Amino acid sequence: MKKKILTLLLAATMTASVFTGCSDSKERSKTETTAPASGDETTTADNSQQKEKIDINMAVLKGPTAIGFIKAWEDSDKGTASNNYKVTAYGAADEISAGIIKGDIDIAAVPCNLASVLYNKTKGEIQVAAINTLGVLYMVSTGEEIDSIAGLKGKTIYSTGQGTTPEYTLNYILTKNGLTPGTDVTVEYKTEAAEIASLLSENKEAIAMLPQPYVTTVLLKNENAKIIFDMTEEWSKVSDNASLVTGVVVVRKDFIEEHKDAFDSLMNDYEASASYVNDNIEEAAALVESHDIFAASVAKKAIPYCNITFKTGEEMKKDIHAYLEVLHTANPASVGGALPDDKFYYIP
Repeated sequence: MKKKILTLLLAATMTASVFTGCSDSKERSKTETTAPASGDETTTADNSQQKEKIDINMAVLKGPTAIGFIKAWEDSDKGTASNNYKVTAYGAADEISAGIIKGDIDIAAVPCNLASVLYNKTKGEIQVAAINTLGVLYMVSTGEEIDSIAGLKGKTIYSTGQGTTPEYTLNYILTKNGLTPGTDVTVEYKTEAAEIASLLSENKEAIAMLPQPYVTTVLLKNENAKIIFDMTEEWSKVSDNASLVTGVVVVRKDFIEEHKDAFDSLMNDYEASASYVNDNIEEAAALVESHDIFAASVAKKAIPYCNITFKTGEEMKKDIHAYLEVLHTANPASVGGALPDDKFYYIP
């Protein structure tokens, strides 16, 4: 009898805590991502209030777009997340595209423009639910300090990503600062970031645009290298403060329709995870390494520059639409041929 009374009292205490929880995102992150003590039976004291966990097939890319979900991923492996997240980290975006189209992947963290391409390719069968990563591009120099983008006139910039979003981003920023790519500024594109890192180590006057975590890798190995421009900040200066968007969360529409509660709980887990990463960099870096994304030593230095975030709703829609407009103007194929309509955006 005493045991039954104690169980009921513990259940009541847990229920009360739900209604007195702090709304501050940092505190929410801590409460949502803290695992219960081993053997603590109070977590199942009131089964009537618990939703059944389901398996969710999720895909991430091995890079910054995977970092925001890393704590939720770890919690799922330990059995303490809201659902069972079956996460696969892919090396190339086209692998994720195939899985989403076939229905093998329910939810994915992908480049923003790929979300638009998938929406057009599937005729509206996927939606974008959140921005998980803002800009990760930085300009690095081994030579003189340059105070403004206009100061790049007459320079050569090395970069990866020809024909993809890095090229469109760079061209947009250069053009908005009065520079014509190919005339005022020479841009030499390389296939591999490692090749650019080598050029920076050999040339004392080199300038390059790279994404994280490659920027951090260069800075760790080359004492002469320094960041001269945060391309996210430079984008905001010339685009009415619209954000430079790198990664987003996409979901199959039929998954939302069939598992609305599970999807909502995933979004809560994702937001808490992103907050945890930003507030606990060293611990998050260790998780990044344990899940084979990249080394903890690099992750620890790179995370503060990866712009991990979690934007939803109208703010998400505004930033994504503004970004896709720029890409569409540069090359319609980069967004799948046409800008997506309002049904592209999942607004709860």
